[in-house]
Amino acid sequence: MNDVISGLEGDLRSNGISVESIDPSGDAVDLVYLTAFPDVSVNHQEMGRALRTFVDAAEHDEWEPKRVEATVLRHDDDVQGTWHAEGEWFREYVAYDISGEEFSERVIATLSEERR
Repeated sequence: MNDVISGLEGDLRSNGISVESIDPSGDAVDLVYLTAFPDVSVNHQEMGRALRTFVDAAEHDEWEPKRVEATVLRHDDDVQGTWHAEGEWFREYVAYDISGEEFSERVIATLSEERR
């Protein structure tokens, strides 16, 4: 029995992202993760670690960039927020057509937080 988690899920977990589910098979990667920071706001550093995982995979030709749609959970069914990143943004960043700051600003602009 092989319990090793590999691919994007394994990479995300090794970067401290508690993956609840990931489905890279559609037009977008659907990622659901449990935050380590169950506050009112989504933690931007945690978002950055998740995004860095996808950037690294794209830079190493281990993932063809496409839209990433993330749902951040405080616990089970308690959504803290959602965010997304377009595949084109990953391609532009990897090609040095946009800066890390521009990439981050674009993603943060998509952030929608559930208010308690």
